Amino acid sequence: MVTSKGVGLAVPDWPTTFGYNMFLFPVSRWVGGILFEHTHRLIASAVGFLTIVLAIWLWRGETRQWVRNLGGLALAGVILQGILGGLRVTMLKDEIGIFHACIAQAFLALLVVIALVTTSFWKSLWDVNSTAKNFTPTKTLAVAITLAIYVQLALGATMRHQHRDLAILDFPTANGAWIPNTSSTALAKINAWRDARGLSDVDAFQIWLQMAHRFLALLIAAAVIAFSSRVWRNVPEIPALKRLSMLWVAFLFGQLTLGAWTIWSNKAADIATAHVAVGAIMLSFGVSISAICWRISQTRAGTPPPPLAPEIVSGRARPPGAPLLA
Repeated sequence: MVTSKGVGLAVPDWPTTFGYNMFLFPVSRWVGGILFEHTHRLIASAVGFLTIVLAIWLWRGETRQWVRNLGGLALAGVILQGILGGLRVTMLKDEIGIFHACIAQAFLALLVVIALVTTSFWKSLWDVNSTAKNFTPTKTLAVAITLAIYVQLALGATMRHQHRDLAILDFPTANGAWIPNTSSTALAKINAWRDARGLSDVDAFQIWLQMAHRFLALLIAAAVIAFSSRVWRNVPEIPALKRLSMLWVAFLFGQLTLGAWTIWSNKAADIATAHVAVGAIMLSFGVSISAICWRISQTRAGTPPPPLAPEIVSGRARPPGAPLLA
């Protein structure tokens, strides 16, 4: 909402808020754009605090070193994210805002992995024996789609931070054509038309950046549908993967609708924000599906399961219902 409403600099200082400690800033002054920007800072602080708790919890209670490392990586990520957010305010550089947005999506993906690998469901995947003759293409497709979604989010972040108005205002055409004309003559006419309506000028790069965003969306859509079809056809014995793939398709159509609606509404703040949010959900599904596919491929490759908990090795009985730390 901060970016969609263009209120990223409603609070001009950092880490203070109009000279106040941000946690002591008077509620009576939470108005207009300040409400969105200040609330964004407070939520970011809460996320940072919870990430510290998560990292300590994993380090003290988790037996798998790689999962403990993920907790440390999450802590480093949230610190970097906070610093980038502050630098965006103090240095006034759009490039920092783009990087800030990309790190946010990567941080979310990391938390999704941590949440997944600490469930009993993750442990149960060692018992899955897929009948698919070759599971590698399924895993590869899932990872490729997930990476493509991340690139798509990065393209979107670049568009949102680089240009306050949409470079192309119509859909599915682009400036009245399927392939936009970006010659100097055409750009002069386009910018004259935009100037008459109080819109900022565009250049060829900004137009083709939006076209790349559209083209990649089509590729992702085709790939997600193909992945879901492959899972239902070749991996029917893994219900969780089937359900996730179908939800992925459902969110895909919602995302495509929101993308078109963002253009038709001339980037209305609520619609643009929903578009970004569903994009993050799409990434989360991709990360989850890719991780599950990796786990299944490890079992098919004959990778030994994780070691038993110490009480099992020593023969000491566990209380009923106690979790197995493996």
